[in-house]
Amino acid sequence: MSLVNCPECQQLYKELDEYIDSVKGNTGVLINVLHKAQEIFGYLSEELQQHVSEKLDIPLSQVYGVVTFYNFFSMKPKGKNQIKVCLGTACYVKGADKILERLQDELNVEMNEPTSDGLFSIHAVRCLGACSMAPVVLIGEDDYYGRVSPDEVSKILDKYRRAE
Repeated sequence: MSLVNCPECQQLYKELDEYIDSVKGNTGVLINVLHKAQEIFGYLSEELQQHVSEKLDIPLSQVYGVVTFYNFFSMKPKGKNQIKVCLGTACYVKGADKILERLQDELNVEMNEPTSDGLFSIHAVRCLGACSMAPVVLIGEDDYYGRVSPDEVSKILDKYRRAE
């Protein structure tokens, strides 16, 4: 089903369009509009990029170019709880790859894909800036877990499952 034709989504598009109308005509608004669109929808689908292109009257290729250039934009849905596993050198040599493997097995999900219930997604990152606690896992924006072993993965995930 097209998101634009989805009745539940009409309010979301209205919110985005109101924002676009409030900044339209200003120079350099594309990145701000894309941030707002991702904030509202969670990710930037092809259809949403087309919508932004039409509303701002700029080529779709320009929108796509910005979305794919900056790593903070996502063209895929992400889980409510985004799990970032550091694969930097310090973490990797201390077993981060095994933590990543355990997370994928436990959640039955591929990298960068949301779980079937939308609760989690797993993302490999180059560094979380906490090398002294290697290996490190970050869930959300603030929940750092250091010196994680594969055996602790279930316990960590259960904390977020119970919060639902």
